[in-house]
Amino acid sequence: MALSVQNLYKTFEDQPLLKGVSFQVEQGETVCLLGPSGSGKSTILRIVAGLETPDSGRILWENQDLTGAPAYRRRFGLMFQDYALFPHRSVAENIAFGLRMQNLPRGEVGRQVSRALERVNLAGFGGRRVTDLSGGEQQRVALARALAPNPRLLMLDEPLAALDRTLREALSEELRRILHQAGIPAIYVTHDQEEAFAIGDRLILLHEGQVAQTGVPADVYGRPASPWVARFLGLGNLVEGRVVSSAPLRVETALGTFEPGCPPGSFAAGTPVSLLLRPVRAAVLGAVKDGQPNRIQGTVEDAFFHGDSFRVRLRLDQDRVFAFDLPEAVTPGASVALQLDRDQIICLPAAEPAEIAAPPRSAGAAA
Repeated sequence: MALSVQNLYKTFEDQPLLKGVSFQVEQGETVCLLGPSGSGKSTILRIVAGLETPDSGRILWENQDLTGAPAYRRRFGLMFQDYALFPHRSVAENIAFGLRMQNLPRGEVGRQVSRALERVNLAGFGGRRVTDLSGGEQQRVALARALAPNPRLLMLDEPLAALDRTLREALSEELRRILHQAGIPAIYVTHDQEEAFAIGDRLILLHEGQVAQTGVPADVYGRPASPWVARFLGLGNLVEGRVVSSAPLRVETALGTFEPGCPPGSFAAGTPVSLLLRPVRAAVLGAVKDGQPNRIQGTVEDAFFHGDSFRVRLRLDQDRVFAFDLPEAVTPGASVALQLDRDQIICLPAAEPAEIAAPPRSAGAAA
């Protein structure tokens, strides 16, 4: 592995920010740190960069401990959210700034600037003022400047946050291509799940200073590890229940009986669980009959066109309104019964992971 982050703890004003965060980044891999504001993403990035010191834990690069090394010795590149470009300098001068700090010959600086501009599809832009560029072009200049010194690791702190949604979507695909072509391992920080899914080879989902789940985007989306992950990813449709049969797996809830598409024996009888009812592949039926699993009934509150389907908001009881995607429109106010696909019903542990209050005493605090 290239980078190993081991058991990071950090507090600020006696409040815990990081509670034992560990992860790895492989050579050529882009890892996205994804989570809401305050989850610890940017703090992790600053510790890896050497701009902050952890209370305990280690940062290793190819098994070499860099925890106490100053930022300039780590040879890591960092791209900030606001790009931090020099407005009075040209595009080429901005990119050359870090190269000149390395005391490279002028000819070599020019060659690396040209190579960096080609990487981000800005060849021929070197003489322009950065103030004359669009937001997307400025973003690519900042990326070129971060790539120019050939860092061992590239870190990007919400680099698309200042752009509008349409431009973010276009640039996220381009950014993924550039990072893969560069072959440099990268840590990409974002709170936007669509951006993380588009750019990351692997996701590390953070919640209140801890790793809530890690995995490739499809696995994290397809199999959330907890109710919190499901809610954060916008999957909604959660109902509490209790396992009444382990094989086959059967769960009783206030909405009825469900047989989720989980392996038999995943949860013991009597275990409290949360069921995630995914909104896809639901079929409209007649009335629900007693004892039939994976069926729900409710009143349509709203229905609207949603891409290649119709998003239906269905009130199931006084407290719950769930959303489902149906192939045809239904009339608001109508009573509708749905048959849910068992493979789209996921059984999750009812309790969230226990929080870690303090770092272990055996972990030496950094000076």
